[in-house]
Amino acid sequence: MKDKKQKRLVDKGKVYITATFNNTLVTITDAEGNTLGWGSAGAVGFKGTRKSTPFAATTAVDQVAKKLINQYGLKSVDVFIKGPGSGRDAALRALKNVGLSITMIADVTPIPHNGVRAKKKRRVQKLVS
Repeated sequence: MKDKKQKRLVDKGKVYITATFNNTLVTITDAEGNTLGWGSAGAVGFKGTRKSTPFAATTAVDQVAKKLINQYGLKSVDVFIKGPGSGRDAALRALKNVGLSITMIADVTPIPHNGVRAKKKRRVQKLVS
């Protein structure tokens, strides 16, 4: 017979928020980067254009954070935000309202330093009358 798994206590973690134009994804990890839980606006039950709203982001973050506070005893987090979506600020507000203390906020949105070659310019024929 297997021994019951001991409840692991994690008081400091990291929150990764990816806010796209269509959805908001949230992943909460421990200090080493092992995933403790995740969620999204779509997983909470929002569909279509409502997924991209700040309220959907708030609900997604709220649900994941509450679950992990109860399960692991999470207290403080470092936040890494990525993307241009509307759920960025709302997600931060939700973390604060749940009762987590935010020790650091970092914007890790990838910015190209003149990366790949741009598409060729579109040529539209002019009508001569």
